[in-house]
Order: sequence, then structure tokens, then C-alpha cells
Amino acid sequence: MRLGLSTSLQGLSPEEWGRTLKEAGCRSVVFPVDHTAPDSIIDEYVKAAADNDLVIAEVGIWRNALSRYEDERKKNLQYCIDQLALAERIKANCCVNVAGSMGERWDGGYSENFSRDAFNKLVKMIKEVIDEVKPRNTFFTIEPMPWMYPDSPECYHMLLESVSRGCFGVHMDIVNMINCPERYFFCDDFLERTFGLLGKDIKSCHLKDIKLLDEYTFQLRECPCGEGTLNIEKYVELADKYNPDMPMIIEHLDSNEAYFASLKYVRERLGIK
Repeated sequence: MRLGLSTSLQGLSPEEWGRTLKEAGCRSVVFPVDHTAPDSIIDEYVKAAADNDLVIAEVGIWRNALSRYEDERKKNLQYCIDQLALAERIKANCCVNVAGSMGERWDGGYSENFSRDAFNKLVKMIKEVIDEVKPRNTFFTIEPMPWMYPDSPECYHMLLESVSRGCFGVHMDIVNMINCPERYFFCDDFLERTFGLLGKDIKSCHLKDIKLLDEYTFQLRECPCGEGTLNIEKYVELADKYNPDMPMIIEHLDSNEAYFASLKYVRERLGIK
């Protein structure tokens, strides 16, 4: 397992970026610039990662390529293609996006997100992106979400079969799929089920925590590692079973200080010296 942080450490040179992350205890990274960066800067970050034994886990997209607005959809689809091409060039483990929503908010929850039409459009979009780039050094992946496809390991498995491309893999965010009492209260069983079905195809993982709020009705909140109930040890153990170098990226914190504090906590909790 290779811990990493989802922060670009803005203001640092590529060399300082790589050295700082290594000294903090990172062994994987999210690539900090997109395809519009100058080639020289991209190359400097790739070198800094290699020099500091940092696996480039992910190139992010975070655009709605299923947008109901045609101009926006086409623009975002091209961004997906360009980002996958970047991931291919730098040999990142994966390039990752969410499916995208069928409503106004790009990553929002809508009943239409679970329609057959949405699934078919998602499959078509993934095929278009992959077939345009034809990657050999990376994988295109979709991060699971609570309110859009894929929202379960079974749904992700069906997506893999429907896309039927060897360079389409799995990005794992287990917390995003914990969206009901069964998965929350019996999370260890859910972890086993998820990795049993998808483990061999997982290219990178997000690491965070989740807790049940006291208010009615059933409300879950994402939170920093250690503030919730996720069995982090089991999550990491299962990831290691399928890939001893699996990236585990800590995300969604408010500052670099919070990221470094969370990294320190996770390392201590897992007994990493």
C-alpha cells in the first residue's frame, strides 16, 4: 500500500513538491497539473515523482461528460480525452472521473441518474474516451458515487462487462458507496464483497472516513480518517491483497496542514514507521 495526499501543494516547485511529499511519508500522488500545463512543467513533475519514489496514482477529470447541455457535454468529453492522454503519457495508474449527472448540478443526485438511458450513455462515453486515446500505459476509471452509477460493486462489475475494454478499470472509493444502513453497520462484510468482486481491477483508492449523525432520518457524513467508523485496517488489508503497491489517497481536507496531520494519523494507526 502506498499512501498519498490529494493536494497539489501550490506554490512549490515540482522538485520541492516531490521532496515535501516524500519527507511527509507519501509514496503515491495525484498528478498536480492538467493537460494544459506546458510540457516542460509536466515533465518536471514526472521526474520529481520518480526521483522520490512516488507512484502517480491518478490524473483527475471531475467534469460532467453526460451533461444535458450539448455544448458542455462535448467540451467535457474532450477534457476527458485530453486528461486520459495525459495519464497515458505520464504512465499514471489511472485517469478518473465520476459518471456525471443527468441534472443541473454536475455531480448531483437525481432519479434520472439511475435510468437505463443514463447507464447506456455512461457506457457509450467511456468507450468513446478509451477508443480515442487507445491507452496502453494507464486505465480509464469511474469513481463510485452514492447517487449515480456505479453505486455498488455489482453495478461496477456490470459496467466493466458492458464497456468491455481491457484498459477500463476500477477506481475505489468505498465511503462513496456506503449509502444505506446495511453497508454502514455491516461495513466489513461490504468491504469483503466489494473487493471480492472488483479487487483485481482496482487501480487506485481514496481514503477517508464516514460517520452516522444523530439527527433523523438516516444521515451519513464523510469525515477525516479516525473520526468515523470505517475499518481502515481492513480496507488497507484487502487493497494490499490485490496489489501491495495500491495507492490509497487521502482526500477532501481543508488545508495542507490537515492533510499532513491526517497522513501522520493514518501512518501511526497502521504502524508505518
